[in-house]
Amino acid sequence: MVNSTLCCALPNPTSCKSHLPPLLRWRRNPSSLLLRRSLVMETTEGQVVSAEEDEAPSSSESVAPRRLILLRHAKSSWSDRSLRDHDRPLSKTGRDDAVKIAHKLHLLGWIPELILLSDAVRTRETLRIMQEQVESFLEAEVHFLSSFYSIAAMDGQTAEHLQKAICKYSRDKILTVMCMGHNRGWEEAASMFAGASIELKTCNAALLETTGRSWEEAFTVAGLGGWKLQGIVKPTA
Repeated sequence: MVNSTLCCALPNPTSCKSHLPPLLRWRRNPSSLLLRRSLVMETTEGQVVSAEEDEAPSSSESVAPRRLILLRHAKSSWSDRSLRDHDRPLSKTGRDDAVKIAHKLHLLGWIPELILLSDAVRTRETLRIMQEQVESFLEAEVHFLSSFYSIAAMDGQTAEHLQKAICKYSRDKILTVMCMGHNRGWEEAASMFAGASIELKTCNAALLETTGRSWEEAFTVAGLGGWKLQGIVKPTA
C-alpha cells in the first residue's frame, strides 16, 4: 500500500543480529573516507571497519520503525566516451539534482545514519554534493561497496544483496539506512520490497518503512512486499 505521507519522526534505534533470515526468492521473466564528526571508514568487500566508538546496546525492547532510503545516483555525463562506465562523472543536471534531493530529504526528516553505496564515480559524487549541501549527511557512517555496482545488473538479486549488506554493516544505533546505486537493480529492489511497481529515475529516492527490534527482524517480518512505501522523492517534483 502506498502512503502519500513523506515525513516520519526519528525514534530510538535498536540492534541488528549477525545471522540473516532466508530471503524469499523473487523470480521474474526475461582506503578511507574521513568525514567531519563521522564514524566513516571506506571498506573493501568482505571487510568491516569498526567505528571509533561503539555505543552500549540499548536496553529498550520496543519495536521501532525501520526506514530504508533507496536512492538512484544523479544523472551522469556521457561527454567523454573514453571513460569506463564506472568512471563517468555527473552531468550539470545531475549535480543540480543532487543539491535538490539532499534538501528535500532533509526537509522530510529522512536523514540516514548509515549510508551504503556503489563505489562508482557518479555515486561518490552524488553523495559528496549531498554532504556539502546538508550537514546532517556528514554525520552518517559511510561504506563504499563495489558489489553495489555489479549487483544492479543481475536480474532479481539486488533485494537480497541489500538485505545482507544492511544487516552486515548496521549496528544497535542505526535506524535509518540509505542505499545508493544503479538501475535496473535499485528500481527492481524497491518494487520487490514494496510489492508494487516502482519507477526510479536518476536521483529519485524510494522511502520505505517497516518495524522491528533489529534490521534482521524487520526484514523477516516485512519479507518481500511488506514494506510500506511512504513516497518517492524527486528533485523536480
